[in-house]
Amino acid sequence: MKQKIKRYSMIVLVVLLVTLSSVKYLSEYAKVSSNVNGRELPIYSVETDEKKVALSFDAAWGNEDTKTILEILEKHQVHVTFFMTGGWVSEYPDDVKAIQAAGHDLGNHSENHKNMSQLSDEEQKQELMKVHDRVKELTGEEMCLFRPPYGDYDDSVILNAKDCGYYAIQWDVDSLDWKDYGVDSIIDTVLNHKNLQNGSILLCHNGAKYTAQALEQIITGLQEKGYTIVPISELIYKDDYHMDVTGRQIKN
Repeated sequence: MKQKIKRYSMIVLVVLLVTLSSVKYLSEYAKVSSNVNGRELPIYSVETDEKKVALSFDAAWGNEDTKTILEILEKHQVHVTFFMTGGWVSEYPDDVKAIQAAGHDLGNHSENHKNMSQLSDEEQKQELMKVHDRVKELTGEEMCLFRPPYGDYDDSVILNAKDCGYYAIQWDVDSLDWKDYGVDSIIDTVLNHKNLQNGSILLCHNGAKYTAQALEQIITGLQEKGYTIVPISELIYKDDYHMDVTGRQIKN
């Protein structure tokens, strides 16, 4: 009888330990989750009561307007996020240092600007870490923001980025500056975008033809609407969050 009681007690103890472990795991998972309905999502925007948005620039080709963009941002005391490819970092190291020195976010845009979802897990991590290591060597900074080239991602891209210490970032307001429709088109697209709201992430490109010319009016136009412009690192939640189906980050 004592043997049966002892065996039963051991079974109960094991079940209890397994249950507690599961509860702890689920609790930790619930604190930070990018999974919505079984699909991993990047951050498209952030739910916040504060009237603030984040402005971002993808840097993959050319640097002709980088100095002008930095001067305009400094004039208006605005800080933004630059997502840089490995090739851009290698070709324009002084610009990378200037961006950091001005107080802007340094973000990862992959080594070779490939469609990440078409790569293996190992190749995806290499695309991230080659740029990461180069920027760290150049500036001493450990980047943590990643924007997939072409906005292309799947579950593996998001999870591999997370494994590398990155938050995957998309956007909910596309300036369409890359279409070269002109200055007025860029300004109108941003300021009257149907998705523009508290917590929006705006997409621009530092190498697009008319972006530098449109930037000042974008900044002043957003400010006239009451928005404060912040870098993505200041907009997103780093922990204790979940996502909705639109990729909007929500504080738990």
